[in-house]
Amino acid sequence: MIMVDRDYFLEVEPYSLPQCEKEEILTEGLKNLTGFHKDHCEEYARYLRSIEYDEEKVKGLCDIPFFPVRMFKELELLSVPKEDIIKTTTSSGTTGQQVSKMFIDKDTASFQQKMTVKQLTNYWGKKRQPFLIVDSESTIKDRTKYSARAAGIMGLRFFSTEMVFCLDDDMELNTDVVDDFLNKHGEEQFVVFGFTFMVWKHLYQSLKSQNRTVDMHNAILMTGGGWKKFVDEGVTRDQFKYELNKVCNIKRFMDHYGMAEQVGSIYLECECGHYHASVFSDVIVRDYKDFSPCAIGKEGIIQVLSIAPYSYPGHSLLTEDMGTIEGVDDCPCGRKGKYIKVDGRIPNAEIRGCSDSYASQFK
Repeated sequence: MIMVDRDYFLEVEPYSLPQCEKEEILTEGLKNLTGFHKDHCEEYARYLRSIEYDEEKVKGLCDIPFFPVRMFKELELLSVPKEDIIKTTTSSGTTGQQVSKMFIDKDTASFQQKMTVKQLTNYWGKKRQPFLIVDSESTIKDRTKYSARAAGIMGLRFFSTEMVFCLDDDMELNTDVVDDFLNKHGEEQFVVFGFTFMVWKHLYQSLKSQNRTVDMHNAILMTGGGWKKFVDEGVTRDQFKYELNKVCNIKRFMDHYGMAEQVGSIYLECECGHYHASVFSDVIVRDYKDFSPCAIGKEGIIQVLSIAPYSYPGHSLLTEDMGTIEGVDDCPCGRKGKYIKVDGRIPNAEIRGCSDSYASQFK
């Protein structure tokens, strides 16, 4: 039995509520979800006792207790019987790192899919379309235990009429596959999806090394993560877009911010280059000295909140990322709520993102 009524969140458009209205309903939903996890996950209940959590003191989103994301590397956290788990998602990590494990039941998986549909169709329409995946098909072989990378790909199957993988098992670009895909779908809207560093290395650099260009003028390039490696190499977001446009003629870019520990909560880049929180989720930026909420424009540690996680206590997480709230309700794209800038990892934090973990193999 679902203890938190989340149906309302699916009934409204994902970016239609002003922040003040969204905060009111999201606070109530997250307060209820916190109570559910306290009653059904002993490790989480001990954590709440240790911080002297008092539900009566929750007056807004800033009062929802945050759980350090690193704890998912140390503990196996469930709020439902283990026999109800239908898949386990793991975070990415470099060799020797512990990985987080998130246990997903049918209810959580269903809600995550529905909220993802609501968010993505707001950006690219309701019509299913072809996907060119900048990855190897071998990435998604195990259907019961997904890496975050595989989960990201599989989460998009619902939107596709066809998924074509353009890398072979050795992660080499198959240009014949790309050419065949473009001959078939190049004159209609399609999506190119890949984690950012993989798009850069295996699509852009492979084509450039062959002195080849391709025409993807109808594509939406959806990427995510991996900016640490680019910063190290002096590649900016603007330069990334410029180079992909020059070699692939891509004109529409849609990066996103998210994490395996809160699957389904994605902060999508709009036409103005801002990352938006939907009605299902929110972001609080906290001062690294005392964890107080930061004002708009001040950099701090990102806390992410989501109404989705039911089978595990991942609804309010303190990440290891730095960021800034850039504005509220006033993005020129017309979407309501907060929009943010992600500034990168906390210094000395482990590499953990899908693309960053993969990129760490290349020195």
